[in-house]
Amino acid sequence: MTKLVRAAVLTNYLEVTQYLGFNPRDVMAGVGLSRAQLLAPEQRIPIDAAVRLLEDSAAASGCQSFGLSMAESRQLSDFGVVSLLLSHQRTLRDALQVVVHYRHLMNDSLAIFIEEAGKMVLIREEVVTETPMPSRQATELAIGVMFRLCAALLGSHWHPYSVNFTHQPPDNLQLHRRLFGCTLEFGSEFNGIVCSDASLDMTNPHADPAMARYAQSYLDSLLSHEGASMLFEVRKAIYLLLPMGRATIEQIAQTQGMNVRTLQRRLKEDGCAFNDLINEVRRDLVLRYLDNPNYSLGRIADMLGYSMASSFTRWFITQFGMPPAAWRSAQKQGNKLPTDLPGEL
Repeated sequence: MTKLVRAAVLTNYLEVTQYLGFNPRDVMAGVGLSRAQLLAPEQRIPIDAAVRLLEDSAAASGCQSFGLSMAESRQLSDFGVVSLLLSHQRTLRDALQVVVHYRHLMNDSLAIFIEEAGKMVLIREEVVTETPMPSRQATELAIGVMFRLCAALLGSHWHPYSVNFTHQPPDNLQLHRRLFGCTLEFGSEFNGIVCSDASLDMTNPHADPAMARYAQSYLDSLLSHEGASMLFEVRKAIYLLLPMGRATIEQIAQTQGMNVRTLQRRLKEDGCAFNDLINEVRRDLVLRYLDNPNYSLGRIADMLGYSMASSFTRWFITQFGMPPAAWRSAQKQGNKLPTDLPGEL
């Protein structure tokens, strides 16, 4: 079944096209979306269509920061029915937990993982589509929106250490510097934001516990009608944890609140095995990583969970019919390379 998200994920799309003097009619038609759908924020649209629209629009308009331009004027109210609960959370930590818990009511393609490392906090984000595709614009939009959420709750107290992207920087960083105002790390090992642990526990002076309880009760009633796809949730967890070396079946089962046997049974009911999903995510991530000239083959092997480069090379050959070094060389020369060779599943 096609995964759907609220059309609100494309809030400000039409405004950005107008600002750029770009007519989006053809690219919207190309992905099967209409202006009427974008004007109805609660309407559900296919995840893949939304992500592809952003990539195609960036290419057609010549704006390398198309997605981030959409994030620049996002408001807390754009989170829809979750906005009220977010605005009355006691701390940013509480607000982030709300985003994670109620993500099905906002953007079901977004995977979020909050990792604490000493006095630093990493807010990792990945945009996960049904089929592998470029998602640079959607990633920058998601991180821009998360940054704006934190700023809305903390105001002048929001001072993150860095904003990180796995992709390379655009030719012009003016928008990135204006919106984020902190260190920008491109070619990073993850997509997301790094901030201090103290930021997460600053008190929101506008929080009203009574309003928060009311909003949560209402949202919980909606969740019962929003059956989330367990298979898709597992894929999102793998996208986040694989580069961290933590995408074991035990860790993934824990993220889903179940034991390993239950996870295996549920996957089997969906006609899938855990190793199938790991392989699927590896195939998508490896092409992203090879496109980044800052990543050595050894580093890529490590990020995909291979302790030996030779094991990584053998796996890559079975998946794509050539060694990774040959793939990268051919890509630099502009040769069209196949991505749909049958792999060992």
